[in-house]
Amino acid sequence: MWLTSSSIGRKLVMAITGICLVLFVTFHAVMNSVAIFWPSAYNVICAFLGANWYALVGTLGLALLFIIHIIYAVWLTLQNRKARGNDRYAVTKKPKQVEWSSQNMLVLGIVILAFLVVHLIQFWAKMQLQEIRHELYTDPNLGPVAPACGTMFLQIAFGQWWTLLIYCIGFVALWFHMTHGFWSMFQSIGWDNDVWIKRWKCIGNWWTTIVIALFLAEAIVFTVQAHRGNYANNPELQMQNIEMLIEHQNALVPGSAIPALMGPGAPCPNGPKAPCPNGPCPDGAPCPDGQAPAPCGQCAPGAPCPPEAPCAPDCQCAPAPAPEQPAPQQ
Repeated sequence: MWLTSSSIGRKLVMAITGICLVLFVTFHAVMNSVAIFWPSAYNVICAFLGANWYALVGTLGLALLFIIHIIYAVWLTLQNRKARGNDRYAVTKKPKQVEWSSQNMLVLGIVILAFLVVHLIQFWAKMQLQEIRHELYTDPNLGPVAPACGTMFLQIAFGQWWTLLIYCIGFVALWFHMTHGFWSMFQSIGWDNDVWIKRWKCIGNWWTTIVIALFLAEAIVFTVQAHRGNYANNPELQMQNIEMLIEHQNALVPGSAIPALMGPGAPCPNGPKAPCPNGPCPDGAPCPDGQAPAPCGQCAPGAPCPPEAPCAPDCQCAPAPAPEQPAPQQ
C-alpha cells in the first residue's frame, strides 16, 4: 500500500495524524481554561465528555491517531538512520538552517509520551476509566469522587508539589515538538514552496506559543488553587460532587444509597451519626471527642437540610426547634 510502502506516504500519514493531534491539543487547552473562570461549568463539560458513546468513540479515535503517529515516527526515524548509514557519525557540525527540534523529534516525542502517561494516570484513569468500570475513585482526604467532577481531580493532582514541575517539562517538550511539526506537516502534504513554508513557520510558532502559554497559565492557577484548597472547600463544587455521585450510583442501582462521603458538609454515613464538622465519621461510629455532629449536614437523600433545621441523629432533617417563649412579665 502506498501509505506504508513509500517514504512520502508515511510522511503523509504523519502529517494527517499530526494535524488532528494539534487540533485536539488546542481544544484541550481551551476546555481547561473554563476551569479557571467557571469551575462548576468545567464539571458540566467533564460530565458531557464522560463515558457516553460519543466520548468513547472520540477517545478510541484519539488513541488510534496517537498510536499511528508514534509508530510512523519511529518507522521514519529508523528509515532515515538506515539511509544515512555510518555517515551520520561523521557529522561534526549541524547546518545553521537545521533546527534543533528537527534533530530531536524522537527524543521530544518520548518526553511527551512520558508526560502523557502521568497525565492519563492522574485524570483519565480516575475519571472516564472508572466510569467505564462502574467504580469510584476514593481519595484519602476527599473521600469518593464522582468520575465527572473534574475540579476535585484538579485538587488531587495539582495538590502534589511535583505535578507542576512534570507538567512544565512536558509543555516545554511539546512546544519544541509542535513548532517544528506544525510547518513540517504542511511541507509533507506538498505546501512546501519558499513563501508558504515561511508563513507556516510563523503561524506555527504563534499558534504553539499561545497554546503552550495557556497550558502553563492553567497549570500555575490550578496549583495555586489546589494548595489553597479552593476546589475541595467550595460549597458549590462539593454539592456538584454529591449530585454527580448520586446520579452515578442511581445509574448503577436505581434507588440505592450513595457511598458514605467524608469531610464537612458530606452526606451522613450509613449509621446513626451525622457527619463530623472537622473530619470523617466512620460508619455508625460516634464523632471523635470534641466534635459534635454537624448541625446541618447533607441528609439521607443527598439534599441539604434547610438552614433552620438541624440534622437529626438519624440523618434526617429535624424540625426546627421552637423558639423560646419569653417569660411572662410579673
